[in-house]
Amino acid sequence: MASKQMKIVLHTILLIGVVVSIFPFYWLAVMSTNSTSEILAFPPNFLFGDQFMTNVQNVFANINFFQATANTLFVAVLTTVGTLFFCSLAGFAFAKFDFPGKNFLFISLLATMMIPAQLSFVPQFLVMAFIGWVNSFQALIVPGLAGAFGIFWIRQYCQESVPDELLDAGRLDGCSHFRLYWHVALPILRPAMAFLGIFTFIGVWNDYLWPLVVLNDSTKFTLQVMLAQLNGIYNTDYGMVMAGTLLATLPLIVLFAVFSRQFISGIAEGALKS
Repeated sequence: MASKQMKIVLHTILLIGVVVSIFPFYWLAVMSTNSTSEILAFPPNFLFGDQFMTNVQNVFANINFFQATANTLFVAVLTTVGTLFFCSLAGFAFAKFDFPGKNFLFISLLATMMIPAQLSFVPQFLVMAFIGWVNSFQALIVPGLAGAFGIFWIRQYCQESVPDELLDAGRLDGCSHFRLYWHVALPILRPAMAFLGIFTFIGVWNDYLWPLVVLNDSTKFTLQVMLAQLNGIYNTDYGMVMAGTLLATLPLIVLFAVFSRQFISGIAEGALKS
C-alpha cells in the first residue's frame, strides 16, 4: 500500500515537472499566433490566435531567414563532425595511452572548464584578428573543435568501455594506434558519440554571443544573431519575434525527436559507467 502511494506521489511530481518543462514551448507557440496587442493584453491569452502566417510573413520580410538558417546549419554540422573526431581521438589517447605529462595535460584541460567562456572572448578575438579570420566561418568552427567537456566525456566513457585486452589483441594483429582508434574503439563509443554530437549541435545552433562578436557581415550572420535584428529600437513586434524564434527552434525539436533514444542512451550509459 505504501509502495503504491509512493508511486502515485512520484508520478505526480514527474507530471508536474513535465508540464513545467513543456509550458515555455506552448507559450512560445501561442504568442507566435497572436498580435503584439493580444500578447500584451491582461489577463494573458493562453489560446492560439490566427496571426501566425502574418507573423511568419513579417519575419521573412524583415530578415533573410533562409540564408541565416543555411549559415547556421553549415557551421553546426562542420563543428559537430570536427568535435566528434578530435574529441574522440584525444579522449581515446588520454584513456588508453601513457605518455610524458599525461596527468598534467589532463588536469590543465579540466581547469579550462572552470573558466567562463565569456572571459576567453577577448584573447580569442585577438587571435582571430591576428590570423585574419574575423568575419569568417572559420572563426565560428575551429575554436570549438576540441572542447574540454567533449574530451573529458569521451575519456571517461572510453576508460570504462574499451577493454585493454581488445586493444592488445589488435596490437598483436599489427594495428597502428590510429587503426586501434578507428576500428576497435570507435564502434564501442557510439552511444557517447551520439550524445556528444547532439549536445554540440544544439549548443552551436543556439550560440549567440560569439557569432555576434566575430561577425560583421549580415550575409554571414547565424540564425540567433539574425533573429536579434527583429527587435526594434523603439517598438518590437513580439508576435513576429516569437514566430521567428519558433521557426528557429523547430529543427532542434525534430533533431531531438529523431535521436532522442541515442541521446538518452548516451547519458544513461555514461552515468552508469561513471
